[in-house]
Amino acid sequence: MGAKTWLMMYAEGDPAEILRSGPKLDREASAAMVRQLFPTDRYIAAEDESLANACPRDGKVLAACFPGLTIIAAGELAIDYPTQTDKRFLEFAQGRMVYMHLMHSVVDWFAYGVWKDGGWLRSLSVSPESGVIQDLGARRAFETPFWNGERPAVDPEEDTDEYPLPFHPLEMGEAALGELFGYQLEGYNEGEMLDPDTIPLMAFTKKPWWKLF
Repeated sequence: MGAKTWLMMYAEGDPAEILRSGPKLDREASAAMVRQLFPTDRYIAAEDESLANACPRDGKVLAACFPGLTIIAAGELAIDYPTQTDKRFLEFAQGRMVYMHLMHSVVDWFAYGVWKDGGWLRSLSVSPESGVIQDLGARRAFETPFWNGERPAVDPEEDTDEYPLPFHPLEMGEAALGELFGYQLEGYNEGEMLDPDTIPLMAFTKKPWWKLF
């Protein structure tokens, strides 16, 4: 699997329903959000990307403001413990529900978090190397078959090597994308899933230091 994400969504309703409605991107609000969340940096707009590539590198930031839904993707979000997320990202919610999704295929790591009114409801972080890094709050329904051993990482009849977790983190990560946002990046799409390539995200790169003056 080559899927990666480090993104956060602020929602006034169901993120999946809002995304499926084909919302119009507010470019002015998206640029303003980047300035607010990264006040000490100077960014310039680059070519648009999409929700399928919500794993920016090299200081790039992806942002999108839609009616009822705001999306930010930045390397600053990619931390092992969702509850330690920089408070500026949570304060930006201003009463909206907050959903974080983090996934890195190179190390088979997956994490996600859900916040309401500034307090976390769910925080999970797992990887085969570190095991269960964080597991706080009530487990959501989509997690149940994974924890119950119904979605094992390896087939015991075909592979005698034991996997350190009862499931593969990336498979749970894909299930989380489907449950929370209505799309998946890889694997089997259960039912009607949104194509993340159809959701535009504005891209911003840091302005070269010699152009700041």
